[in-house]
Amino acid sequence: MSDESTLTPRQRIGSCFGPRSTAAEVVAGVDLDGKTAVVTGGYSGLGLETVRALVSAGARVMVPARRPGHAREVLDEAGLNGVQVAELDLADLQSVRDFTQGFLASDYLGDARSLDILINNAAIMATPERRVGPGWEAQFATNHLGHFALANLLWPALAAGSGARVVALSSTGHKLSPIRFADINFDAGYDKWKAYGQAKAANALFAVQLDALGKSAGVRAFAVHPGGIMTELQRHLPREEMIASGWMDADGNINERFKTPAQGAATSVWAATSPLLADLGGVYCEDCEIAEPTQPGTPEARIRGVDAHAVDRPAAERLWQLSADLTGINAFASGQG
Repeated sequence: MSDESTLTPRQRIGSCFGPRSTAAEVVAGVDLDGKTAVVTGGYSGLGLETVRALVSAGARVMVPARRPGHAREVLDEAGLNGVQVAELDLADLQSVRDFTQGFLASDYLGDARSLDILINNAAIMATPERRVGPGWEAQFATNHLGHFALANLLWPALAAGSGARVVALSSTGHKLSPIRFADINFDAGYDKWKAYGQAKAANALFAVQLDALGKSAGVRAFAVHPGGIMTELQRHLPREEMIASGWMDADGNINERFKTPAQGAATSVWAATSPLLADLGGVYCEDCEIAEPTQPGTPEARIRGVDAHAVDRPAAERLWQLSADLTGINAFASGQG
């Protein structure tokens, strides 16, 4: 059980935006001219709207994609022809290494050689049991370990800038499971929702520890819950399961509490660009605000707030070391990365 002394700050800061704000509204008036951003999964759903908003503010954006040809087609159709695309499979560490080496060696970063925004947006959810790499559970490997490796390997570019931000997309899925340190790969029996929950808790804890390690270099990290949105993320879920969960009715009408992709992207863009967060980091955000602690036993406990296990500093430190051990990558350990 965590006590208050081990938890990251969880206090609202008075943002003028809310749950129905859009990414375009959040970024209005923000000048990202000369800034460089990387957005994983930036060609679908929330990611596409995130890229659109960043580009509208003047940023140069790179979208790593498992299917770069498809990503290029989608971005071109969206009028985002200037966005660059490169191949990256987050479930394959060699692919992550290849992408980061190519990115750091290219002239895409310009003379500054710095990366200003990294948004870890790509994810898979509630998939059938699958193993990748040396036997890692696929959701933990793709959603967490791949992004952990990506951020660490891009660290030279993040640290080279002035005030870089890393945004890790978590979700209320984090409430479904803490980190299962005794059985991280579900070898004792697979549960698709607990596996997703662990991966989303890992995303939140990643932001806690990266912020602690990186803030002396001016790099701040944030975890984000975008809200409920119907996107390709649900592709592994049977329609019957979504109806039973109340996400849609029998006629396919989406629950009114769900956001549009443009609204869902708003908190990611806010965390990446808001001046209000200039001296903050390591926090979990929702609805363009810092989330408050979950209130157990209330009607909204499952859908609002952040659970203590997702902002617990000792757990974040332990997960970081475990991730470094598993991947062999750690920008903050001498001689590694």
